[in-house]
Amino acid sequence: MRRAFTIRFLIASSISLFLLVGSSVAQHEDDDEPTSVLNFLILKDDNGKPVRNAAVIMHAVNSKGKQGRGDLELKTDLDGKTSFDGIPYGTLRVQVLASGFQTYGQDYNVNQPKLSLTIKLKRPLGQYSIYGNQPGGKKEGNAAPPDPNAKPQ
Repeated sequence: MRRAFTIRFLIASSISLFLLVGSSVAQHEDDDEPTSVLNFLILKDDNGKPVRNAAVIMHAVNSKGKQGRGDLELKTDLDGKTSFDGIPYGTLRVQVLASGFQTYGQDYNVNQPKLSLTIKLKRPLGQYSIYGNQPGGKKEGNAAPPDPNAKPQ
């Protein structure tokens, strides 16, 4: 008895899922809204090598400059690439996050069937202090930021 119930439940769930997906696809086909294929290539700015496992986050932006709902996050592969098919035309805010790199953010106008974006990520800069590296903590007004490659004394 319990097995028959489980089988009926699985069949009903499968049919419901099929109908839901079918109606979603049919609704998307009726929209006639143009969409684009976006291809991303994420590279290191200093040497041009790919950044793997970077998070590429896309936010739709309305005509008032506000981010809408329905954000999408992709991850780059070993070659620093990722892509998505079905981005509606309009303004798209792209953020790229990767460990050991500065966060990248830029708005793009999606207005063609295929768009390829190459994004170069920079390493974080050293922390800047107005106190400089003077003995006794003397203030130096035009102190340059510390060299991130300098060894501590």
